[in-house]
Amino acid sequence: ADSVNGAKIFSANCASCHAGGKNLVQAQKTLKKADLEKYGMYSAEAIIAQVTNGKNAHPAFKGRLKPEQIEDVAAYVLGKADADWK
Repeated sequence: ADSVNGAKIFSANCASCHAGGKNLVQAQKTLKKADLEKYGMYSAEAIIAQVTNGKNAHPAFKGRLKPEQIEDVAAYVLGKADADWK
C-alpha cells in the first residue's frame, strides 16, 4: 500500500470528518491508536472493511474509491495513528 497516495485520498475524501484523526460525527471514536484499538479497528483489514462497506454513520466508499485506494488510505491512517497524528 502507498501511504503517500493514501494521504492525498484521505485529504480529498475523509478529512472533512476526520481531520487530524478526529471524528466529527462520533467524537469518542477517533482515528487515534488507542481508540482504534479500543473499538477493534487497529488493522488494515478492519479499516478497509469499514471504508469499503460503511458502518452506522460512516458511508461506504465502495464504487467511489478503488480497492487499491482504500488500501492506501488504511496504510495512511495506521501510520498517522502510530505517529499520534503528528
